[in-house]
Amino acid sequence: MLTPQVLDALNTSVLCWLATCDAQGQPNVSPKEVFAAVDAEHLVIAHIASPTTVRNLADNPRVCVSFVNVFTQKGFKLLGEAMAVLPADPRFAGLEPLLLSQTQGKFPIRAAILVTVTAVEPIVAPSYRLFPSDTTEASQVASAMRTYGVVPAPDANKEGQGSQP
Repeated sequence: MLTPQVLDALNTSVLCWLATCDAQGQPNVSPKEVFAAVDAEHLVIAHIASPTTVRNLADNPRVCVSFVNVFTQKGFKLLGEAMAVLPADPRFAGLEPLLLSQTQGKFPIRAAILVTVTAVEPIVAPSYRLFPSDTTEASQVASAMRTYGVVPAPDANKEGQGSQP
């Protein structure tokens, strides 16, 4: 499920969005900034301040996780089922280090949300499909940089860092 391409996109994303639904079908989308791949079929997301998400998972484990590089405007949507793994659960000890490596202990991790991925779909901005001859990653990056007022770092192309921000 989590191919090298998906893992690369996941590992270079600074934010993902976790969508859940409650028992009545009311959706909830919550931004998450602490997440990591566990293996080729599992993702872990920190429950730092997500009471609605955890409550929804108790009623309905189906989730959608998405992440998009805002510059290239490409990413992935992961579908699956999730559960909150609380600190008292023996599995928590294996998941927590993946999250602590990102937080350095700055955030309280109330639980680890373990997602079992059942499907992966690419996300691409409509421009890639509607204007394929005019739309490249470079053109999308340039457009996003103009929109956000971002200037590439002077050393962005040194030491194999590539041209992506």
